[in-house]
Amino acid sequence: MHAKKLDKLATAVLYTIAGIIVTILASLILYILVRGLPHISWSFLTGKSSSYQAGGGIGIQLYNSFFLLVITLVISVPLSMGAGIFLAEYAKKGPVTNFIRTCIEILSSLPSVVVGLFGYLIFVVQFQYGFSIISGALALTVFNLPQMTRNVEDSLRHVHHTQREAGLALGISRWETVVHVVIPEALPGIVTGVVLASGCIFGEAAALIYTAGQSAPALDWSNWNILSVTSPISIFRQAETLAVHIWKVNSEGTIPDATIVSAGSAAVLLIFILIFNFGARKLGSYLHKKLTAA
Repeated sequence: MHAKKLDKLATAVLYTIAGIIVTILASLILYILVRGLPHISWSFLTGKSSSYQAGGGIGIQLYNSFFLLVITLVISVPLSMGAGIFLAEYAKKGPVTNFIRTCIEILSSLPSVVVGLFGYLIFVVQFQYGFSIISGALALTVFNLPQMTRNVEDSLRHVHHTQREAGLALGISRWETVVHVVIPEALPGIVTGVVLASGCIFGEAAALIYTAGQSAPALDWSNWNILSVTSPISIFRQAETLAVHIWKVNSEGTIPDATIVSAGSAAVLLIFILIFNFGARKLGSYLHKKLTAA
């Protein structure tokens, strides 16, 4: 009887803790959406921002956020795939592997501000890329590489060893087994991790303040010269993202309707992050059923 009462008490405590966490999260989401949704309109989503006049939009900042996300993924996904495959399939236990894992753990624990300062000193100053999209993308790669590498490694390790043995039994090489057997089996988990990392990249601000810049110059949509600072596809121009824009609007206080712009921008940012998170799980589940016929 005493054991049953203790079990019920522990269960009630755990449910209470879970309920508190859900309540805090739901309250935060509802607070941001209730404050911001009334201020969102098509003109707000596509219009240009203003530094001194009311009624500005977030069109360029929203585009910059997506463009920077694409460039970051182009750089970080191949690196994380290579590192994850090495650690899961080829690395042997020893001091070298332990050192690599230690480096990954240290990188994953660094604050984004520190990564931003590192990006400023290396990419902006030393490499002379200036405040640009490529500087921000490289800094975000450093920031997200540990998480993405661990995700790839864990996804590959969850593939049962019989899959590898079956590939080798058919006479194909170890690398072909990894490419044609192991990676397709682990693809749902890898894709889920990449999409979740995309949400973190999309909402990052601290690292980009020191690397991608705090201004959003007007873009010439007819200019496709990748070296031009007015080209929408240039990676060498400054690019104030949506998250940086929220910080800037609240810190400078030069816009008369700063509260409205900030609330609307925060709601848009939250909506896209929620889409990334829910989309990752839906996409991962779909790929798992498609590839495994489960």
